[in-house]
Amino acid sequence: MSLAIRLMRVLTDPDFALQDLEDKDRHPDLSQVSDEELGSLLVAAYRLDASAPHAMTTVRFAVEQAARERQPRFAPDACRRLFEALVERCEERGWADLTLGLGALERCTGPLPDVSEPARRLVGFWLEKDTVRQPYALLAVAGLAGDGTLRAAVERLSRDVGPIVADEIAAIAGLGPAEQALLSEIDRGHRFVSPLAHAWRRSADNPAYVAFARRALEAAADRTDAIRAGEIPYRADKAFTDREITSLGQALRVALLRDEPWLPELFERLLPGVALAPTAAKTLPSQALLYEVVRAAQDFPTPELVTAIRTVRRTVRHAGVPKQLDKMLKKADAALAERTDVALRLPRLEFETASISGSSAGGVLRRTAGDYQAVVMVTETATLTWEKDGRPLRGVPAPVRRDHAALVKELRDLVKRVNAQLVTLVRALEGGFTVEAVHPYGWWRTELAGHPLARTLVRRLIWEIEVGPGEWQAVLPETDEHLPEAPDDASVRLWHPIRSEPDTVRAWRDLLVERRIRQPFKQAFREIYLLTPAEEETRVYSNRFAAHLVHYRRMFALFRARGWKSDLLGPWDDGDGDEAERTLAAGEWRVRFFHTWADWAGDDELASTDQVRFDRRVEGAWREAPLTDVPPMVFSEAMRDVDLFVGVTSIAADPDWSDGGPERTYWERASFAELTESAESRRDALDRILPRLKIAGRCSLDGRFLVVRGDLATYKIHLGSANILMEPDDSYLCVVPARRSADGKVFLPFGDDRLSLILSKAFLLAADTEITDESILTQIKRGA
Repeated sequence: MSLAIRLMRVLTDPDFALQDLEDKDRHPDLSQVSDEELGSLLVAAYRLDASAPHAMTTVRFAVEQAARERQPRFAPDACRRLFEALVERCEERGWADLTLGLGALERCTGPLPDVSEPARRLVGFWLEKDTVRQPYALLAVAGLAGDGTLRAAVERLSRDVGPIVADEIAAIAGLGPAEQALLSEIDRGHRFVSPLAHAWRRSADNPAYVAFARRALEAAADRTDAIRAGEIPYRADKAFTDREITSLGQALRVALLRDEPWLPELFERLLPGVALAPTAAKTLPSQALLYEVVRAAQDFPTPELVTAIRTVRRTVRHAGVPKQLDKMLKKADAALAERTDVALRLPRLEFETASISGSSAGGVLRRTAGDYQAVVMVTETATLTWEKDGRPLRGVPAPVRRDHAALVKELRDLVKRVNAQLVTLVRALEGGFTVEAVHPYGWWRTELAGHPLARTLVRRLIWEIEVGPGEWQAVLPETDEHLPEAPDDASVRLWHPIRSEPDTVRAWRDLLVERRIRQPFKQAFREIYLLTPAEEETRVYSNRFAAHLVHYRRMFALFRARGWKSDLLGPWDDGDGDEAERTLAAGEWRVRFFHTWADWAGDDELASTDQVRFDRRVEGAWREAPLTDVPPMVFSEAMRDVDLFVGVTSIAADPDWSDGGPERTYWERASFAELTESAESRRDALDRILPRLKIAGRCSLDGRFLVVRGDLATYKIHLGSANILMEPDDSYLCVVPARRSADGKVFLPFGDDRLSLILSKAFLLAADTEITDESILTQIKRGA
């Protein structure tokens, strides 16, 4: 008996399910089941009720999970039975997911069956309800039932919904059945969830829906204009209904995915319109639509939308909204970094390229205010200064504050806007690694390397230009006066150490330190994570960062900052474990980092880390992939994030950890463990930096440690945790980090808080006779 037949018996025969089944039936490997067999099993699983025996529900969960990861196919009879099962579910539970039936018809393996009767019953059941969910799917199912049923559905769905939703319903109803079924994939039960990207892409190819999207968004902007003009009475957060907000969110995602050219002008109207009351009130015309716009930006961001959100964030009066927007923007920034087709778009804003400090060139904008001149200068960041007769002034002159207040505000807002755009640009450039983004050489020269705002960032990064087929030449524009000769359509990409030989990597690192060039993000000193023999052995998962104890809330915050999705864990039902996930390589790969809630440590929450796994998108569904199949760049960048999560939040990095038990055992083991790739990169940087320091004669590198010779003792600072041991007996020295770091007085080729902390401790301990903190001195004297 085949596995599919055995599982079908488990799902349909309670007597068989109650027998002493083999483990392969209780926990089946559904990779052995064909897509069409999986479709039949899914229909049978869907018909189970809540009272089914445990063996049946276990198999049902396995089948449903496999269906989410694969694309099951359905024989005509299975399609018919699924529609009948949907009717049964509606009658028993009051609701059924109509998209299941439409998806089955789309993947039907034979002639489409006649499902008009169950379709008519489904529509009739739905139209009796006060609130209709899945309106797109309902219209598609109504179309299967016949023209009369479709007209009844359109009339019901258009009743008392306002012109935007009525237009939406008419647009969907006018489509053919196949188009209606496709659009049903983006129809959300509520606005806090979003379908997979491929569903939006298919909808974005539908001309009728694209036309509706523009009409809907412009109608929304017209309404907020009317509220601002007093033509519509203002009521806090009542500018749009819930259904309108869902519809507008869907329309906006389609327009953003298509990168419609009319969107930036619309943002200038719509975002202030939903965020600012026409009165002095601190309320918003539609806080819900504002957040829906930001959620759309998290799915399909553009630089213009992200900048517009940041701009309105500074003007909104409600006290709690800016904080929420800041949280949401972190995910939007991460998503924009991977949308490389639009992320690097940067306006010039009337800036010109000019020499700065007599050497490097950056962007400069000058404005006259009476006898004074404002100068906005862009180097690493944008700054605003004032001059008179060419001489710089310390602050804003009093006559300018008095007579040109509007100009001062305009320029201060411009500085904030430019800095926001520079942050977005840096994240977009770094995010391009996993998609191995390439750009035309001619465009790169004018719009990045020559752009007045971008050039000071771009020129401090290493680039590769394809000067011949398969022949890449690496350049650092900051040090290379003349760029290589290549046609305008030649390819340009960011250099990554994973594509270079070790000697080449060392040469670039030496050059950066020698020329004191600080890169916008870690590039030459970037960590490389290669597959290990242990990972080849485990095949589909990595334990490289498993079994660590971390400060959970800190790690959860890092998930958000780096664009990972994860549910919040805690001591509640289903709160004990989760898989933080992030999509990479333009949505083609997904990495999952498993972790579990562990325990309380005082007021702190601890979590335990576990496996890292990778999935590949196949025919619109995620399928787990062997680690050997993961592209090296994707694997390295994903593992770099996980190393960051563990390295920053591990309790091993707490110098004053004092709890006992298993946590203390872990702390003692991990605080001085072998170095990870990030710590090795830190060691490589220190090897170059130390000879240039005034304490060089007192410092040396020894394996995992920076050894510092003081006058009172000799100290060993671990390059991973920054914790300290004292020779000769390796007694522990607790030094709680001060707020100041060494970053201000020591050149670092990249930003690294842990490296700054290590150097700060080195400077402190090298001059240990000058230490005044009694808690530190007592420990030193006790260990000496």
